[in-house]
Amino acid sequence: MKIYYDDDANIEIIQGLNVTIVGYGSQGHAHANNLKDSGVNVTVALREDSLSWDKAKEAGLKVSNVSDSVQDADLVMILAPDEFQKGVFEKHIQPNLKDDAILAFAHGFNIHFQKIIPGDGHSVIMIAPKGPGHTVRSTYIKGGGVPSLIAIYNDNIENNEYTAKDVALSYAKANGGTRAGVLETTFKEETETDLFGEQAVLCGGVTALIKAGYETLVEAGYSPEMAYFECLHETKLITDLIQEGGIANMHYSISNTAEYGDYKSGPKIITEDTKRAMKEILSDIQSGKFADDFLDDCRQSNDGSGGPVMKSNRKMTENHPIEKVGKELRSKMKFLNSEKPVSYTHLTLPTTPYV
Repeated sequence: MKIYYDDDANIEIIQGLNVTIVGYGSQGHAHANNLKDSGVNVTVALREDSLSWDKAKEAGLKVSNVSDSVQDADLVMILAPDEFQKGVFEKHIQPNLKDDAILAFAHGFNIHFQKIIPGDGHSVIMIAPKGPGHTVRSTYIKGGGVPSLIAIYNDNIENNEYTAKDVALSYAKANGGTRAGVLETTFKEETETDLFGEQAVLCGGVTALIKAGYETLVEAGYSPEMAYFECLHETKLITDLIQEGGIANMHYSISNTAEYGDYKSGPKIITEDTKRAMKEILSDIQSGKFADDFLDDCRQSNDGSGGPVMKSNRKMTENHPIEKVGKELRSKMKFLNSEKPVSYTHLTLPTTPYV
């Protein structure tokens, strides 16, 4: 798979376009400020009563309501939460969009599952930094960047000067992505693998495993504090090693005892039954069932904080014993108290329609 870097992208393409960023959450803040600092003409699109309006203004950005801001836009990057994108698009963006405007996304959810149906004349692209917004911004400021994905759904650009892929690479360069490396994928692949990774491994899998391990130790008579340290606190130490150099690097860095235990016990936890469950999860994602279930749940409240399923599970998590003991222990860890918690959702988007 080819990796694209700075020399593979022409930043002058995006510098010659009027760009509207819909949303000023974690990702919206990063994209808007990075592009502005890269010499791009950027307008941030928000509700007129948005709490982020003044923040964007203070950052030196042009701010306007969504309907007005897209009228002269050559490219519109939609960074509202997945569950609100369809409504914002149909009410504010689509009626005011130029016939040849380019639609851009940082996640393929609504395009892939056909919740948003762009007009025939619009090119549709994706530029997806693989990191939370605060990292996208902070690494850019330091001269670095976050690895990113690009994808092309439609290329309806009629001039012969550049293609939709050229635009996506140009945008990625202005956002710092080509400093680290950009991979090309498809809307289907990005959406389905992203959702699967979150559900089966990174979020759903990891948190269920942590809670099950904690409960097993406490039920066996061990102290909640030790169970917390062994099953939750040390996860970062292991995942950092894996991210830095792969699983073999992690094995090299831990003790022989821990490595032997990995080989001996890991297959007892992740069994063929686990793999079958993962395949069911993937099937629900591929068929669109998960997307429909998620959106149906959100529609029942429409307040930006999820529907009854999400809220009830969130409450159960908050009331789990590991949360109580963890909160108490973290309050006594001085090295943690100096850092504010960060939202890592695209996960890093605002929880109101398009703040």
